[in-house]
This record gives sequence, C-alpha cells and structure tokens, in this order.
Amino acid sequence: MASTGFHLAIHNFGIHVADYGDPAIEGFFKREPLNFEAATRASGFIGRSGYVGEPGPESWGKQVFPRFLEGSGREAGPSSLSLWQDIESLMAFSYAGIHAEALKHARRWNVEQAWPPLVLFWVEAGRRPEWSEAVERFEHLADHGASPFAFTFKQPFDPSGQPYVIDRGRLKALVAGNAEGQADLLAQAKLMAP
Repeated sequence: MASTGFHLAIHNFGIHVADYGDPAIEGFFKREPLNFEAATRASGFIGRSGYVGEPGPESWGKQVFPRFLEGSGREAGPSSLSLWQDIESLMAFSYAGIHAEALKHARRWNVEQAWPPLVLFWVEAGRRPEWSEAVERFEHLADHGASPFAFTFKQPFDPSGQPYVIDRGRLKALVAGNAEGQADLLAQAKLMAP
C-alpha cells in the first residue's frame, strides 16, 4: 500500500544483557553498521535518526528512552527511529535478509522484556518524528495496546485509523527485491560470531 501523504515511523527499544564493550553483545555492535546499510538499500526506506555525538545522520531531537530503562542499571539501550514508505516495505526489511539474521540472536543480546519491542505510527510525509514523540507512542502502546495512535505489525492500522490487512504478495516481492541488494551484507553477517 502506498500511503499517500503519510510515512510509517518505527521506534524499537531494548536493554542489553551486558555493558557496552562486553563480548556478550559484541555481535550486535558488529552487525549494526550492516543493518543500517541494508536499510538504506531497502525498498521503501525514507530515512533514520542518528545519535548525538556519533557519525552518521542527524539526530531527530534529543534521544530519550522509554521508562523501562529506569532501574536497569544502564544509561541507554539499543534503539532506533526510522521512516518507511509503508508497512510492507518495513516488514520486508525487518523480517528477511540481514535484519532477520540479527533478530535470530536478539534474545542472546537483550534482557527479556515485558514491554513491546517496537511501536509503529503514521506521520505526515515530510515530517520527522522526534525521539520524545516515539517514546510517548511506545509507552502508550505498552500501557493501552494497539490503536491507530501506536500499533504493531500484528495489529496494524492504515493512516486513516482503520485496521489494515498486510498485502502478502507485495511483501514477498519486496523481500525478493531487497535480497538482491543486500546479498553481500548478509554474507558478511553470517561470518560473524553471535
């Protein structure tokens, strides 16, 4: 579905099982640049927020984290904020190719969580959501469940707020197209230790 006038935002968040630099989470950090590159090559990718003080794209406002970080002993957690053309484009990237390869190891790198791993929401085309808005929607999803304001792949909504049915045929075609553009990255990731 081409969402005329709207783009799909995704914010994900977790907490690592160990501190930055610990071998237990080394596989995550080795794969991160490959995942970012795969996203830029994926059909339907619009852009992503960077992180203040790090090379790469500009940060979309001050990075903040959901309240679930409190009491974890960590100052930050793995999180991202990006924009996509539509749900199928984002699903094709998230659940196939290099990102899917990384997801196989997520339980090894992140603590078990009682909150959702991600939130999806629509924004007007041309507008970049800030971290604070993404966190607000993330926490709303955790507190109230899926709604047009904050939802998941399992319970998606279209920009008008109506429940949405994933176009599986289009999703399959996008997965196939993306595979060609990221084969080299996937090969690199498979050689890495978890």
